[in-house]
Amino acid sequence: MTIKINGSWFEFQHHNVKEGVYWNPAFRQMTAVQWENLVAEIAAAGMEYLVLLSVAQDVKAYYPSKLVPRFPMADPNLDLVETFLSACDKYHLKVFMPNDYFGQWDDMNSMFGSPEVRRLRDAATDEIFAMYGHHPSFYGWYLPNEAAVTPYFAPEFIQYVNYNRTRFRNLAPEKPLLIAPYGTCIMRTDDTYVKQLEQLDADIFAYQDEIGVQKADVSQTAKFFENLRKAHNKVGGKALWADVEVFEFEGKVYHSALLPAKFERVKQQLQNVAPFVDRILIYEYPGLINPANSSAYNAQPGAAELYDEYMKFIHNNQL
Repeated sequence: MTIKINGSWFEFQHHNVKEGVYWNPAFRQMTAVQWENLVAEIAAAGMEYLVLLSVAQDVKAYYPSKLVPRFPMADPNLDLVETFLSACDKYHLKVFMPNDYFGQWDDMNSMFGSPEVRRLRDAATDEIFAMYGHHPSFYGWYLPNEAAVTPYFAPEFIQYVNYNRTRFRNLAPEKPLLIAPYGTCIMRTDDTYVKQLEQLDADIFAYQDEIGVQKADVSQTAKFFENLRKAHNKVGGKALWADVEVFEFEGKVYHSALLPAKFERVKQQLQNVAPFVDRILIYEYPGLINPANSSAYNAQPGAAELYDEYMKFIHNNQL
């Protein structure tokens, strides 16, 4: 059985500032060359997919939008989305593009229900596709307002997915849609769940393994994904991927910095999900994994070790 990381989430700034303290300042200062170098490093690690977390933060865009102000970076003229997609074109990576955050990312009621947020999101969807849809690396779409499955999807989330998918399909019917639900440790993969899978107009479900956020133990995840595999096998056209969390918290969960996890734990996470999923994504390479001699930015402690151990692992497995 082949075990490898097929892709990663990618971000320009970590939305939860308490978690991104070790890389947000560095990323804010990065030049276009450094961003391209980061993409090159990810491609050199054998990854194929990148999921851009967001095109905006705090209702400020990472690109020259006509809808909202620019997010403050060191270079105010740098179009981060263009820089990122151009680098992914060059290194033949496939990108899932988001259409948010044009509201407060941690206020799900507003993100799902506010007419103003939806208006901005709809306009941004059209704007993003008009500006960047020509890029070969623009492979699909991603909805960053992730669903808590407790133990089923909420009707509001199903409506949110299907509404956005209709807009995406009108722009580019061939592009797949990826979502990344959480609640993996408590979801009930029974007939009711299977019916919800049929209702959700998404192509790829990258379920969070919830190890980094300490909601599950490593010993449990194989069973979770085995059950998900059985559910997905009953529904055609719904790819099952994993979102493996390669971080741990420096202190309190959600209220302290993210640190690279030890590779022994990550290896077990990968081994647990690999028999059941079509692809493995991680959260995330930027900030948590990179070589010691990185030409993009200085790695925080542990990032180079995680990179080295993973590269040794895939080399030994002849991937």
